[in-house]
Amino acid sequence: MDDPHYLSGLDLAGRRVVMIGGGSVAQRRLPRLIGAGARVELVSPHTTPSVSAMADAGEIVWHERRYAEGDLTDAWYALACTDDPEVNAAVCAEAENARVFCVRADDGDRGSAVTPASGRHGGLLVGVLSGGEPLRSATVRDSILDGLRAGTVADGRVPDARDELPGVALVGGGPGDPELITVRGRRLLARADVVVADRLAPRELLDELSPHVEIVDAAKIPYGRAASQDVINSTLIDRAKAGKFVVRLKGGDPYLFGRGFEEVLACAEAGIPVTMVPGITSAFSVPAAADVPVTHRGVAHEVVVVSGHVAPDDEKSLVDWQLLAKMRGTVVLMMGVERLPLFTKALLEGRPGDTPVAIVEDGTMRTQRVLRSTLDSVVEDAAAAGVRPPAVIVFGPVAGLAQPSLPST
Repeated sequence: MDDPHYLSGLDLAGRRVVMIGGGSVAQRRLPRLIGAGARVELVSPHTTPSVSAMADAGEIVWHERRYAEGDLTDAWYALACTDDPEVNAAVCAEAENARVFCVRADDGDRGSAVTPASGRHGGLLVGVLSGGEPLRSATVRDSILDGLRAGTVADGRVPDARDELPGVALVGGGPGDPELITVRGRRLLARADVVVADRLAPRELLDELSPHVEIVDAAKIPYGRAASQDVINSTLIDRAKAGKFVVRLKGGDPYLFGRGFEEVLACAEAGIPVTMVPGITSAFSVPAAADVPVTHRGVAHEVVVVSGHVAPDDEKSLVDWQLLAKMRGTVVLMMGVERLPLFTKALLEGRPGDTPVAIVEDGTMRTQRVLRSTLDSVVEDAAAAGVRPPAVIVFGPVAGLAQPSLPST
């Protein structure tokens, strides 16, 4: 039977969209709604750490309570995503009365709209519906996207036997933009049975996963809720021992302050094979996205990447800050927003106050912000601008370089 739905693209920019439920389904659906510019309001007594991080960042409005009649007033679109069928039914009933199209996540046939299996490539948004067969929708969607990425378009994709890997794949997702994950990383992600994802991993990619894929939220929000490393390690091992192909999706590169090797060692001790897929590191790609080259001929002959987890005067610090202060090249500081005053004070011991500094917040994302300052002013400037993590901080002459203005046409 042909799919009875009418496939259409909705312009939700600036329009009120209401989502009921803040679990894993919300975590899948919210990034694309946010990316479409929708004014999303979430109603749920609880959320996953990644969903609450979206609320903390101001990307959505979270009403921390249960659904109540009238929540869909003035909504253009609604999604019933709770794990309670009665609540979802009530949401759909209100939507029907208000003439608001509504997606019911637990029973698509009972909603007035369905979410297609979708994905992006080169400015294209591909959506597939298959009359209530979500696995088929996802398969065809993946085939189209794979064909587009390979330069051909095919009706179906035959997995390469060499890609059927056991155990765990440790995949670096890049700096945040979903198009900056490696081809191999994306291919392995499409074959996953379980995905253990960090908050800084490219979250839009979760919505492209087949519905059968289990998503484990291992969000590590700086100075907030965190899944302990031991729990993450045991999750990888337990799922792999159960015969699942597990993808550990991390932001940036897993081996650059990403604790990736800790996870490799834990899996190795448990006899679990690991496939390592490097990622584009945020340390270099985020400054590049903001026109800050971490090295430039005649300006910097060295670049040092430093973790901001430990303050310069902490006895656990492994960094020679006196030496860094004397160097003339580039210092890239990761995870350093919280302790920025301490790091700038240490560098001022050997570097002039007018040393250029660039802070890139939410690098490569649509919310990217760039603050340019100097070593003696950056603490005050960052506070005034309300700089928040995640951000990459670049100290050195390269931070003062600027792309020349293009001639007008």
